[in-house]
Formats: sequence, structure tokens, C-alpha cells
Amino acid sequence: MFSGIGPAIAVIVIAYLIGNISPSIILAKANGIDIKKEGSGNAGTTNALRVMGKKAGVITLVIDVLKGVAAVLLGAFVAGSPAVYWCALAVVCGHVWPAFYRFKGGKGVATVFGAAVGINPVFGFSALGIVIIIVLLTKRMSVGSLTGAVCFPVLAIFMERDFFTVACIMALLIIYNHRANIGRLVKGEEPVMSIFNKQK
Repeated sequence: MFSGIGPAIAVIVIAYLIGNISPSIILAKANGIDIKKEGSGNAGTTNALRVMGKKAGVITLVIDVLKGVAAVLLGAFVAGSPAVYWCALAVVCGHVWPAFYRFKGGKGVATVFGAAVGINPVFGFSALGIVIIIVLLTKRMSVGSLTGAVCFPVLAIFMERDFFTVACIMALLIIYNHRANIGRLVKGEEPVMSIFNKQK
């Protein structure tokens, strides 16, 4: 581990750049698709699943999660706490606002999960458990993500208290990125996830 502000700033910048890696955009381009012009226009797992199918959705999910894990572990190795928490936020910001793709990325849910797991696996998987339960009950990823975001800082209080401030910022970021979903939910227009649609 290196001491000083320099290494901390450097690893936070690297974490942001890791967040810029966008599997959904890369996979879509390889298939002649502009993911930001298809489906919801979001460069994340749910839209990759909707536009390109299950394989692309799974690949996007796995890489987006691993981005969060990698950024946090790198931050822990290079600078330790509290820089590791800001690396977690930086990688999420890199995913949501990637400089490589004109600052238009995904909503950050999978990368937040990855970062949380990297910081404290019990904390991360507890948040995931809440999301999964709500998604199974409502069949809507947006509802699960929003519920997970609201619960995220609460879980941090009990499991990773020093992460609380960053957890609050992440939660607000996820809620903000789901503002269109919130509008559709209020109107009763939010679609069921494609994996729950019955095959004809």
C-alpha cells in the first residue's frame, strides 16, 4: 500500500476509467447496433437483455459487476481506506458517465453491487438479496433497483458504517437514474422484464 494523497487520487482516476468499460456498447457495436438508440437507450444489463438477448445480458451483467469489484480491490491495494470508498463511487460514475462514450452510460446498479461486494461481501449480497426478492415479486427490475437503493445506506449503517456517506450518494444516483422508470411506475406503464414474459 502506498501512502499520500497522490496514490489515492491516481487510483480514484483509474477506478473511473475502469467504469468507462461498457460491455453492452461494445457487444452492440459488434452486432451493428447502437444500444443507446434501442430499447430504453440505456447501456446496462436490462437493456442489453431486451435488445440483444440473454447471452449479451449475462455478459454485460458479469463485466459490469467485475468492474466494481476490480476498482475497489485496486483501491484497497494501492491506497486503502478511505480512498477505497471513493474508488467505489468513481467506478460507478465512470459507468454512468463514461468519458469514452460521450458521458452516456448505464444506471449503475450492477457496478454498485460489484463495488459493495469488493468492500464487504456480506453487505453486497445482502443488498442483492433485497433486489432479487423485490424483482421476483414485482417482475420489474426498476422496482427492485429502487428498493435496493433505498435500503443500501441502511445496510451500510449496520455492516459498513464508514461507507455510509458514499452509500447515500450512490443510492441517490441510482434513484436519479431511474427517474423515467419512476414516472412510468406512477402511470402504471412500466413494462415487465422480458424474462418474465410468457413464450407464445
